[in-house]
Amino acid sequence: MELSILNISGKETGRKVTLNDSIFGIEPNDHAIYLDTKQYLANQRQGTHKSKQRGEVAGSTRKIKKQKGTGTARAGSIKNPLFRGGGRIFGPQPRFYGFKLNKKVKQLARKSALSYKASAKNIIVLEDFTFDAPKTKEMIKMSNNLNIANKKSVFVFPEQNKNIYLSSRNVQGVEVVTASELNTYNIMKASTLVLVESAVDVLQATFEN
Repeated sequence: MELSILNISGKETGRKVTLNDSIFGIEPNDHAIYLDTKQYLANQRQGTHKSKQRGEVAGSTRKIKKQKGTGTARAGSIKNPLFRGGGRIFGPQPRFYGFKLNKKVKQLARKSALSYKASAKNIIVLEDFTFDAPKTKEMIKMSNNLNIANKKSVFVFPEQNKNIYLSSRNVQGVEVVTASELNTYNIMKASTLVLVESAVDVLQATFEN
């Protein structure tokens, strides 16, 4: 699959790049995409929720009434979960929501997501560029030139670029990631995937390994 390389003005440079069909042209596996996305979102959860059980709430442990003969249920202390102010039964406890996912499944999920974007023609290849200083106005101007303004777009770079990251940080719907950080969730939620020319080689080399 060949795509024309555009410049930041949105015009073709006359050069083309070939996308590997073994990465951008496979039969997508929806279940692999589901599992990888589920793992990513699960890993974002803090899992710090906590409620106090009967052994943790403040209160006396004195037996509040005799065991038998009152005509009501027995009660050991004021911290009984059935009483107001008592501990909570089966309340949330700190936990880790993440789960293991095989590397080959994660790789298949990313390839499937990239193939979906390629088949829908939602991938743009942009020639390498940089900003001398953080300029939000320049990032907005470039988005307008590429006809991706007001859409969710992910820019993929081969390595971190501080000026471009700072320029995009305040632009709604624009996300900047490196090729190594690109994940299935980012790919699927984006309307358009913008690959910087040098990032294509990094991506293809990563999946070939």
